[in-house]
Amino acid sequence: MAISDRIKGKPKASVAPTDLGIQGHPLDRTNPFYFGFVATLGALVAIVLMRALASTSQIFVLIIVALFLATGLNPAVVAIQKRGIPRASAVAMIFTSVIVFVIFFIAVVIPPVVSQGTQLINSAPTLLADLKNNATIADLNSQFGVIDSLQSKLKEITADGTLIISAFGGVIGVGRSVLSGTFTALTILILTLYFITSLPQMVGMGVRFAPASRRDRVECLTNAVISRVGSFVGSQIVIAFMASVFVVALSLLLGLPSPIAIAMIVLVCGLIPLIGHFIGCTVVTIIALTQSVSIGIITFIAYVVYVQIENYIVTPRIMKRTLSVPGAVTIISALIGTSLLGLVGGLLAVPIAASIILILDEVVFPRADNT
Repeated sequence: MAISDRIKGKPKASVAPTDLGIQGHPLDRTNPFYFGFVATLGALVAIVLMRALASTSQIFVLIIVALFLATGLNPAVVAIQKRGIPRASAVAMIFTSVIVFVIFFIAVVIPPVVSQGTQLINSAPTLLADLKNNATIADLNSQFGVIDSLQSKLKEITADGTLIISAFGGVIGVGRSVLSGTFTALTILILTLYFITSLPQMVGMGVRFAPASRRDRVECLTNAVISRVGSFVGSQIVIAFMASVFVVALSLLLGLPSPIAIAMIVLVCGLIPLIGHFIGCTVVTIIALTQSVSIGIITFIAYVVYVQIENYIVTPRIMKRTLSVPGAVTIISALIGTSLLGLVGGLLAVPIAASIILILDEVVFPRADNT
């Protein structure tokens, strides 16, 4: 059979019908069932998204902290770059300095902390007994039994010499805390390294989302915001260094042991907004209590007075000079940020306030003045 005959003999393909019926009426969006279905579907999507964000909230916190540290270290990298050194070499120099500081901190702080902690545990019964010699404290103890409760609790915890292990929830709790802290620190360190190395590329990529006619302006504003974050980090370092100098002088004056180690602890705590000095004051007071109750009380009062001077006199002036942020805005923004997002909010509140003020001065107010 010829090919043409085969083609002729092949049955014809069925043609799709052109009449598909009459289109029905559109859905009645005012129908309560339609509204309920759409509202329920939207609520379910929102719940799923919120749970997904909540499950990854710790990752977002680490990313925000690393990005904040990268923008804070960027001015130092830029200052080194101005001397003709490539950015990669400048980043390596900064990170080497940070790692050396961490190693120095561990080497200087850990041995005194262990020895002072042991001394405090050993002298705690004597300190509590000395408190009873004070008439006022003895009267309070007779009414509320505070000292007696502390003594019984101390004997219960230190009966087998496992104070630190008990505080962390057992041996497994200690290991879990150490591993978690180490993993978090390494994650932040690696993310910070990546962010600070690729910060110019990240800024360039973000600027490309803006219209071409406005990219130069957006890039200038972005770099100004990054500069203000760096100024905030530099200001925090200056304030923390001042606190460490004060603690060194106070330790030498009162004869506290290991003044350099105490100053290093306060230096690190001073970098934490709002609650940093609370932690530092607690540590310094506990170390002072190992000497005597009176020295502990004097140390506590002196530290509290210094913190008030720093919070209401020194910090607002430094922030106003470096960030152009009024003192009241500094305190209010730190309080609001801490109440909303905790430590991360307190860390980001002041530079965010400075960035908002910059955008208002450069964008919003000029438009209002020209209308």
